[in-house]
Amino acid sequence: MSNSTKHDLIASVSKFTGLTQADTKIVVEELLETIAKYLETNKTIEIRGFGTFYTKIRKPRPARNPKTGEVVPLQRRRVPLFKYSNELKKRISEELSQANPAAD
Repeated sequence: MSNSTKHDLIASVSKFTGLTQADTKIVVEELLETIAKYLETNKTIEIRGFGTFYTKIRKPRPARNPKTGEVVPLQRRRVPLFKYSNELKKRISEELSQANPAAD
């Protein structure tokens, strides 16, 4: 299992679409920036067959500094979340079962 970077994503999309990597980089960065702007304004983004990006309010709570053990209050905050679609879940699950059928 290897991790991919934004550069890897850009290279893959560029190869698939035939666009230059420079043009693809602009499109990918604008897509990510648009998603971030929507989340900043508390809007939900649903991409059918993929998933939903949304934000949620976290309540204030005490936390602990792991180095010192000191209690640190965490303020109320909004956090970004992603909920995958059933279709994406199936694709990932099928990929795993096809890669290793003996694991069942």
